[in-house]
Amino acid sequence: PAGAVHPATLAALEARGISTDGLESQSWDAFARLAPDAVITVCDSAAGEQCPLWMGRAPKVHWGLADPSKGNGSEAEQSAAFDAVIATIESRLRRLLALAPEQLDGEGFVEALTSLASGSSPAGLPSATKEEH
Repeated sequence: PAGAVHPATLAALEARGISTDGLESQSWDAFARLAPDAVITVCDSAAGEQCPLWMGRAPKVHWGLADPSKGNGSEAEQSAAFDAVIATIESRLRRLLALAPEQLDGEGFVEALTSLASGSSPAGLPSATKEEH
């Protein structure tokens, strides 16, 4: 971990009305006892980042997103990069939450997460919005 949450992340979340109280940079060790339903990694494999290895039994899905903290543009360009990543995550989660419960049973859950990662939509949902591309 970086040791602190990037200030532009905090600003972008707060601009969307998302509370940042208590957010902190954490090591994977902090989650050793966690038993999640799924693990979604978002590291940028195109930039050669190493994704963390999750050893638990939860299904693992990769939603490769560019790391906005690695940008070298102006402050406005960097802010836009953070906003774009958050918009993509929000859009994917909204589409996931719109699925009927029976679509999220067993393998359907992993299939839905995987299809969202590729920008396609799980069966029965409209395709990705332009903010995801």
